[in-house]
Formats: sequence, C-alpha cells, structure tokens
Amino acid sequence: MRVAEPLVSSWKARLALGFSRLDGRTRLSRREHDGPLVVQKPLYPEGPDVCHAIIVHPPGGVAGGDELALALDAGEGAQALLTTPGAGKWYRSNGAWAKQSIAAALAGESLLEWLPQETIVFDGALASFATEVRLEGDARYLGWEIVCLGRTGSGERYTRGECRFSSRILRDGKPLWLERGRIEGGGRMMQSPAGLAGQPVFGTLAAAFAGADKALADSCRALAPEQGEGAVTLLPGVLIARYLGASTEAAKRYFTALWRVLRPALAGREAVEPRIWRT
Repeated sequence: MRVAEPLVSSWKARLALGFSRLDGRTRLSRREHDGPLVVQKPLYPEGPDVCHAIIVHPPGGVAGGDELALALDAGEGAQALLTTPGAGKWYRSNGAWAKQSIAAALAGESLLEWLPQETIVFDGALASFATEVRLEGDARYLGWEIVCLGRTGSGERYTRGECRFSSRILRDGKPLWLERGRIEGGGRMMQSPAGLAGQPVFGTLAAAFAGADKALADSCRALAPEQGEGAVTLLPGVLIARYLGASTEAAKRYFTALWRVLRPALAGREAVEPRIWRT
C-alpha cells in the first residue's frame, strides 16, 4: 500500500521564459509566472546578442512540499545566460518531498547557459532535482549544478534525508547524456570511494555543442580546482566535468575557469561573468 505524503502548507511556483532573436537582439519575449518564482529585468553586459537574466525565488528557501518548475525556451539564434542571486537552500522536511524541475527547449543556432549559484541541502531534507534539455539542430547548451550536503560552515552534516537527481540532454530526440542518482543522508554512498568519499560538495558541468572535441577537452583537463578534485570526460556531442571536495567556492571557481575555456568555442566570445556574482 502506498503511503501518502504528509499534508503541509507549501509553495507551488512556476516560471516560463521565452527568448527570441529580433532585429539583431536577443529579447526576453515571454515571461509567465505563477507563485514565488520570478525573473528580474534583462541585462546586456555583452551587448545585444546575449541576454543575461537573474532567476529569483523570493522566499529564499525550499521547504518540504514546495515545488519549483522552470520552463525555458530559446528561439532560433537567441542567446541567453541565466543565473541566480545567491545559494539555494533546501530545508529539513517533516516528511514531504521538495521538488525542482527544469525543462529547456532550444531551437537551431540558439545558446542557453544555465549558471546558478550553489544548492545547500540541509540535514533532514528530502529533495528531488530534475533537468531536461532538448536541443534542435546545432543548438548549444552549457549548464552546471553545485550541491553542498549539510550546512558545512556551521559543522552540519547530511545524516538524515534523501536527495534524488535526474539529468537528460537530448539532441533531435536522441540522448546525449542521461544520469540518475540517489543519495541517502548518512548512507554508504556518502562515504564510499565510488561515491562521495566523505566529501560534502559535488558538482557537474555539461556542455553540449559541436565544438566539443579532444583538443578542447585537453585544455579543460589542464585546469585543476584549488581544493578538492576535478575531472573532465568527453562523450559524443557533450563534455562533462565533475567536482568533488569540501568547498562550494572552489567548485564554482573551477567551473568558472572551465567556462572561460569553453565559452569562445561555445559562443564565439569571451566569458563575461554576471554582475550579480560580485555583489
């Protein structure tokens, strides 16, 4: 018999964004939201080609029973870079799951960069994360996720709860990258050398574009995080980088350094960091 999740007061939030290239400029042409998930006004620190936007979750944290859904659409030739203003916090649950889903659809010649700040999963949280990116033709995508299990700054460890992860990248309906994971608080995966090896911070960067070749992968492999471990794998049509360690800042700096190497091949321009990262 299936046991129903506890009834709790929760937020259900959805944000849908559409980017279009019009008159030589990428524009935020559609924005729809329901609940506490919004986007700030578009910014153009790189000029009109690339639209920067900041996704904001005003409550500041995600509790058991909350559900966040982000739908992204990039029309032909549109280029968008999305980030968040600060770390996402996933609170301890009383038994209900908190869920986040990201669904992106990219038309030919478009580019989406999803570069959020880190996610902190509190001890006792039940958290589910799902990302699906659908690419058409020569569309390009680069995204990362950095997760910290427990509030390590205050000495907290992730001893109870569970995290579930699902990630899919497809091009013209064919899978380039499929991954599913499950981490139990205090479970064997957290200590196993084949898992997190006792480290609380892990991250994945995925870059899917035609220019992902061995020479570019070798340039990425020449970089190393200042703390922890990093690794780069080249698969057909997608480059994957991993971080494992004890520092979200080290993870972010490592992924940012990789992004600087990948950006010229990905977008034909140098990396320009979102201004919010320095505020």
